[in-house]
Amino acid sequence: MDIILIPGLWLDGSSWDDVTPALTRAGHRVHPLTLPGLGAPAAESRQIGIADWIAAAVAAVDTVDGPVAVVGHSGGGNVAWGVADARPDRVARVVFVDTVPPPSGWGISEFEVVDGVVPFPGWDFFPDEDVHDIDEATRARTAPLTRSVPGRVPTDPIVLEDPARYRIPVTLLMGALDKEAVEAALEEWGPYADEFRAIDDAEVIRIGSAHWPQFTVPERLATLIDEAVRR
Repeated sequence: MDIILIPGLWLDGSSWDDVTPALTRAGHRVHPLTLPGLGAPAAESRQIGIADWIAAAVAAVDTVDGPVAVVGHSGGGNVAWGVADARPDRVARVVFVDTVPPPSGWGISEFEVVDGVVPFPGWDFFPDEDVHDIDEATRARTAPLTRSVPGRVPTDPIVLEDPARYRIPVTLLMGALDKEAVEAALEEWGPYADEFRAIDDAEVIRIGSAHWPQFTVPERLATLIDEAVRR
């Protein structure tokens, strides 16, 4: 299976480096993406929004033949769902890594914009539930890999138009939450619950990690992705 790997905010394709070897050994062809405008100053990236990130991922799908699986971590899950909306006939499964499918009209999140871009706020910015398993060595190794994101990407609302996306099987690989906990959380998120319920075939699997399993439990994450795309 061709697998498109979409990183979350601040990360490029190399953030999947500890995951891709196991997927390759399992027989998959992996395509880790680096999305446009990453690390570029506002003068070069101010026109880049979430639609451009989706278009870049759609272009990656269009370069391969046959069905593909699309994997999105965190904010990259919005991109993955945008790809499903744009190419429902090509996407065999969408795998969300510690995130959920967004409804149309909503953005990724809000972070401080500095000089027209959104810089990585540092590991200490995040709550313990997101980073408790990232040790000091991993923090020191990965923080220098992060780069700023175009200021529009986190706040632009995603536009989803094709209800055929709901017929694509979906797997949510959640760091700490099982299906019951995910459904309970979605009840507090209004249209996110409606989007999730509209999917014909959605499963939730707990990873047993915090928010960045590609850094902390890459082999387990690879195994779970492999199992998901083989269903």
